[in-house]
Amino acid sequence: MPLKKRSNKTSKHKNLEEKSRLDNDELIEISEDSESTPATNSKNGGSKITSSTSAKPAKKAVKESRRFVFLLGALVGVLIAVYFGAVQHGATDFEKLVNFESLQDYLDDWKDVIPNGVQNALNDFKQSSPGDGKDFSEDFSVGKAMKAENNLTDKYPVIMVPGVISTGIESWSLEGTKDCPSQPHYRKRLWGSMYMLRTMFLDKTCWLKHIMLDEETGLDPPGIKLRAAQGFEAVDFFMAGYWIWNKILQNLSVIGYEPNKMVTAAYDWRLSYLDLEKRDQYFSRMKQQIELRFKISGEKSILIGHSMGSQIVFYFMKWVEAEGEHFGNGGKDWVNKYIAAFIDISGSVLGAPKAVPALISGEMKDTVQLNALAVYGLEKFFSRRERLDMMRTFGGLASMFPKGGDLIWGNLNGALEDVLHNNTDTFGNFIRFEKPIGKFSAKNLTMSDSIDFLLDNSPEWFNRRTKEHYSYGVAKSPKELKENEKFFNKWSNPLEVPLPNAPELKIFCFYGVGNPTERSYIYQEEEDKEISKLNVSILSKSDKQSVFFTDGDGTIPIMTHAMCHKWKTSPNYNPGGSQIKIVEMKHAPDRFDIRGGAKTAEHVDILGSAELNELVLKVASGRDDLIQERVVTNMTEWVASMDFGFE
Repeated sequence: MPLKKRSNKTSKHKNLEEKSRLDNDELIEISEDSESTPATNSKNGGSKITSSTSAKPAKKAVKESRRFVFLLGALVGVLIAVYFGAVQHGATDFEKLVNFESLQDYLDDWKDVIPNGVQNALNDFKQSSPGDGKDFSEDFSVGKAMKAENNLTDKYPVIMVPGVISTGIESWSLEGTKDCPSQPHYRKRLWGSMYMLRTMFLDKTCWLKHIMLDEETGLDPPGIKLRAAQGFEAVDFFMAGYWIWNKILQNLSVIGYEPNKMVTAAYDWRLSYLDLEKRDQYFSRMKQQIELRFKISGEKSILIGHSMGSQIVFYFMKWVEAEGEHFGNGGKDWVNKYIAAFIDISGSVLGAPKAVPALISGEMKDTVQLNALAVYGLEKFFSRRERLDMMRTFGGLASMFPKGGDLIWGNLNGALEDVLHNNTDTFGNFIRFEKPIGKFSAKNLTMSDSIDFLLDNSPEWFNRRTKEHYSYGVAKSPKELKENEKFFNKWSNPLEVPLPNAPELKIFCFYGVGNPTERSYIYQEEEDKEISKLNVSILSKSDKQSVFFTDGDGTIPIMTHAMCHKWKTSPNYNPGGSQIKIVEMKHAPDRFDIRGGAKTAEHVDILGSAELNELVLKVASGRDDLIQERVVTNMTEWVASMDFGFE
């Protein structure tokens, strides 16, 4: 119905509000406050609905008026939020009234006046409704279902090892520096909290002085002492509202686990692996925890590693049986005696390609794909140079460099993953330059070339410490595999040292696929290096793709998991014949759940996946016989085709 002009402004607003009600006062109520607001705006000339009396009024249908659409949208939003966001504790009278079916009845009555865009959105919500099915994204739901269906109970002690950056880091010093005292930060999290964000924004210089490690020692700078937070609180949430291990902790608790049967082995992920032992006795503490639980319960332990945590677990299994100062001295049968299983969740045992550009130019896909204004703001607040300088002091990050060179990642002529994509170039061409303008862009780079390029163009202390702690090659013979066990810098690379000789050990590789994951890059040499303070950076042209993607979980490409497939078939890499089971999980996120819902396989969100939680509970309860292997990619064939030289 068209709006009628009235000379009196107050009357005019009342008339508009009456029309907005659509004769349905029970569903939409307009408060007296909302009546007075437009009149006030009209006096200031700010109301577009209420023009001055001298202007010709615009005629609008009620369904097209802004107020109607706003109020309708608000109502629908509230009802949908109630339906999808409320925790279901039985059907209260209100829940019986406000559900999608009753909401749909109203919408059917209003379909002639509801805009098409709103109707389409509501149809999408309806299609995603769980209906009468079980919602496994709810707290404790997986554990309750598994307990009811399979009568699962706690069996093995569980030790959870988190991934890179996911453990909170606390300040324990009272000194600090002259310009940046530490006492105000005492026992506060400078990483993994809202306090971190506040400190970073308000005092970035002092935050960086505290979070960065000493360049020469790789440990705490003088006067500053940061340590990994401990306990379940260290890893269940990164910050308020963003869970990490919380879902797994909940579901383990359902089948009987409590602090005496499960622990988290949080660590300072900034440190190189051996420095974790030298400064914090991290691996010694883990060894003691496992031995104590065996003494108390008579059961072996299960080690669960996520992301870089899987690398930590593999390193630990080599460290604990090695002899010497700072090593475990546990003997050659320690793993077989004390470890029942190793669960590798989205593990990065062969590295992550995105770690290389992060330490070449302080960039990755997440920063490159920002719009120009966001890039400018980020650069002004926390520049690429500052990010690069900070990350290079973190000795732990260099453990994430991809391992295996051309064998795993391909060369300038091709890579195994190329068959999945229609690229004009190969993924083996890991860093390619659009045009050479100097010595830094003289040639394109394979994965091995890129790591050499990174080290050659880094400070001497970074180059030295990286080579001291890590290695990224491939053993060329069974003899070399055995010899490498003497060198701790080889223990983070399963292509250079074998698994422990542990016939009773079981290894489970659970990882996501089907989520585009960054794999190679187009770089450019900086023309004005004084301004950018960088030699090279990822190409920033908006009209040209500069980051190329392959299959993976959004962070780790599938080639990183080649080692799990190799362990299944190789007596040289798996001398004890440990049982290996692989389950690839297809990424199928719920588009209305910001964390992906029960079927996500994203790198971090997979920890809340219903299937992943089911698998963990089956292993922990000793019912891994219920686990069926599943490989949906070409990984088995690809690994079988690799020429290891002695297999």
